Amino acid sequence: MAQQTYLSQEGLERLRQESKELKTIKRQEIAKRLQDAKELGDLSENAEYIEAKEAQSMNEVRIAELEEIIKNAVVIETPQKKDTVEIGSTIEVKSADNGIERFVIVGSEEARPAEGKISNESPLGRSFLGKKMGDEVEIKTPKGIAKYKIIKIE
Repeated sequence: MAQQTYLSQEGLERLRQESKELKTIKRQEIAKRLQDAKELGDLSENAEYIEAKEAQSMNEVRIAELEEIIKNAVVIETPQKKDTVEIGSTIEVKSADNGIERFVIVGSEEARPAEGKISNESPLGRSFLGKKMGDEVEIKTPKGIAKYKIIKIE
């Protein structure tokens, strides 16, 4: 069974758009590069041709990857209950090290830690799931134990 990927509706649309662009625009660009490279002659030592073939291969791998993700996507609905942390929840936590921080729990495909979007599969995200406001969470980090207190769930 394929692994489910949790995505917001916007994230799913973004991946569909990327797939569409790779199948149309990018494939055409690569086909043109291949044709231009073939016209240069001997393909065995033709750097342009080799680079275009590598780009074609990488493009097709990404298309297949996107199709698999889209096929197995589970769209995250905005949580109706605000008392428990779920995928899709926005939380505010307080830590001794960093003060108050805001995180959104998302699927791994949409995780952007620098933007406060943490994966449900990450140690931090996993530790928040199922917790309630006021709960404290401890996470082992390379620098030691990090402690967080959940102060708000949206």
